[in-house]
Amino acid sequence: MSVIRSAVTGVGAYLPDNVVTNDQLAQTVDTSDAWIVERTGIRQRHMVADDQPVSDLAFRAAQQALERAGKTAADVDLIIVATTTPDMTFPATATIVQRKLGAPVGIAFDVQAVCSGFVYALSVADGFVARGHAKCALVIGAEAMTRLMDWTDRGTCVLFGDGAGAVVLEPREGQGTTADQGVLGFALRADGTKQELLYVDGGPSTTGTVGKLRMLGNQVFKHAVINISEAIHAAAKAADVTIPEVDWFIPHQANQRILAGVAHRVGIDEDKVISTVALHANTSAASIPLAFAQGIADGRIKPGQLLLLEAMGGGLTWGACVLRL
Repeated sequence: MSVIRSAVTGVGAYLPDNVVTNDQLAQTVDTSDAWIVERTGIRQRHMVADDQPVSDLAFRAAQQALERAGKTAADVDLIIVATTTPDMTFPATATIVQRKLGAPVGIAFDVQAVCSGFVYALSVADGFVARGHAKCALVIGAEAMTRLMDWTDRGTCVLFGDGAGAVVLEPREGQGTTADQGVLGFALRADGTKQELLYVDGGPSTTGTVGKLRMLGNQVFKHAVINISEAIHAAAKAADVTIPEVDWFIPHQANQRILAGVAHRVGIDEDKVISTVALHANTSAASIPLAFAQGIADGRIKPGQLLLLEAMGGGLTWGACVLRL
């Protein structure tokens, strides 16, 4: 049976020029390189310049993704930006990216699911592309998480970085089997009763301020490993594939211990895990497409391979996606 799938045809990434090492952070925060590496696996992170909005990161990642897909801005009819750190309360950062790209009038909006934002946005875009409502979609994860840091809180400020990643989605005809190129299955979840585990203590309708990130790290770790593992199995079932069939596991880059814990729990070999957390830290919604782009750039990820994506973020939100490149 012939079906239309939404397929990833181009992947792009952008990281700000400013690289901050653990040793540099230790000059102003009560921490050390050894302490950070032991607990998180993070060695450095990129930070936006003072005059650099998140739309700039998204724009640059989108340009690269379009180039690699052999497309131009004129082809784009849908832009979805997953971000926790938009340029403004409104308009949507996606519309700003649309303007910067010079893309024609089309659909453009943001998705807010914190670190799970890219997986959520990918599922939304899949709904447009696979049903014929878009022919060339940009799905972008872009964050300036360092803007939300309390630099006196060593338990959180060392964990995050800035960056953007993007993918181009286009329709591809398949036969309705797991051999098809494109998105094969999703599992998305949210539990609003766990808000206190990871949140920002501000907002337009509460404090009128941006606020700072707050987290109960041990609780987040526990929920991450258990909940993400369930979503991975659910996504694999929806895609009608088994975990051993997965060629590459591309997780949200929150913490190396979480990556290892999830991989072990679901039975994924460590050598199948794409990890960039040491170089990028936690870039929230940007972390999956950044890792995706890295895996392609270094030659590990190849066309035709089966990929498993997953993330968990504040809300709590979490989810997983299975796709064939």
